Amino acid sequence: MRNKQKGFSLIELLIVVAIILIIAAIAIPNLLRSRMAANEASAVGSLRTLNTAAVTYASQCGGFPPDLPNMGPPANGCTTADLIDQVLASGSKSGYRFLYLAADADGDGNMDTYTIQANPITPGVTGTRFFFTDQSGVIRANVGTQASASDPPIS
Repeated sequence: MRNKQKGFSLIELLIVVAIILIIAAIAIPNLLRSRMAANEASAVGSLRTLNTAAVTYASQCGGFPPDLPNMGPPANGCTTADLIDQVLASGSKSGYRFLYLAADADGDGNMDTYTIQANPITPGVTGTRFFFTDQSGVIRANVGTQASASDPPIS
């Protein structure tokens, strides 16, 4: 008479480990693509927020803000700012770096124009699209290289 064996055989354990590895090999790339898509969606949302904040700042203070921190807490320029959170005011959020440049086109001391670049911190890892917007409020995108005013708008 044979004894009943308790537990799993080595073959059974190896089969289970192989199945887990196959599932992981399928799931991890999809997770990374999902994270990049989420970062890109967050960057577009942040650009919309920055456009709205810049227009609000201009209506309250007589011109666009000179830089990102002036739109965030604590207000460094116009005392009524506090339009964006500290994370976005720092210039980096959700895998993207935001570069805000304002210019005084007519020399009156007020910023008349601005541009904002949103670039992935690690291209191909945190995002693949580069974004651009200006005082027109149109958000434009380019894959692989820095976006500009000549790139097509996002849809």
